[in-house]
Amino acid sequence: MWIKEIFKVEKPVIGMVHLAPLPGSPHYNLNLDKILERALRDAEALVKGGVDGILISNEGDAPYLFQVGPETVASMTYLVTKITSEYSIPFGVDVLWDPYATIAVAKATGAKFFRTILVGVHASDLGLINTECAKVLRYKRAIDAAHIKTFVYLNPEFGTSLSQRPLELVAKAVAFMSIADALCISGPMTGMPTRVEDLKIVKKAVPHMPVIINTGANKFNIRELLPHADGVIVGTSLKKDGITWNPVDINRVKEFMEVVNTLR
Repeated sequence: MWIKEIFKVEKPVIGMVHLAPLPGSPHYNLNLDKILERALRDAEALVKGGVDGILISNEGDAPYLFQVGPETVASMTYLVTKITSEYSIPFGVDVLWDPYATIAVAKATGAKFFRTILVGVHASDLGLINTECAKVLRYKRAIDAAHIKTFVYLNPEFGTSLSQRPLELVAKAVAFMSIADALCISGPMTGMPTRVEDLKIVKKAVPHMPVIINTGANKFNIRELLPHADGVIVGTSLKKDGITWNPVDINRVKEFMEVVNTLR
């Protein structure tokens, strides 16, 4: 799989760099230098702890917009560029919940992948998410970003699909129409575990596509989850005291990686 070409390992662990609230968001309270300082510490803990890649998102901008402003794109581009200039580790971006901004930042910063909501219509806690993958993928092509791998939330957290189609049929449709390069399977919200049953169902439906654990992985449940997936994105459980908004704890990273390395 292309996964190994990018991350140089089977079943890669992608650690989250959750940015503090950015300019324009409701909880913005630090200048960009302070936000960068905090993000660099988190990235350093992840890299030294042994993860195989990082994913940088504007997690602190909750509640999230479906179309962000130029201030978010500018801030994200600046921060991602600064963070990734310090490390050679593969990285991706996610501008929550705006696929156009996500792709634009990924292209501008040289990201290897991006994660976004691109499939279905969802009733979310923040309002109705009506994806438009046909337009988004044409935009991706138009800005010469076709080479950047697309990680798609198949069942995004904080929402429920309005479709009655089973998850495995959605996965097959995504594969048939070449909408995504990898499928991210989530729990009901950030920090809550992905269901093993969902991983099994999706992997059986599209065995040729990478299936990624998207939420809730920790050192206790990863033994059960990882055998049914091709990688994992992990954030909350690597934070101090397992709290999403806390700094990354390098000891938690090392403990998580020790378990993963026994499974690979």
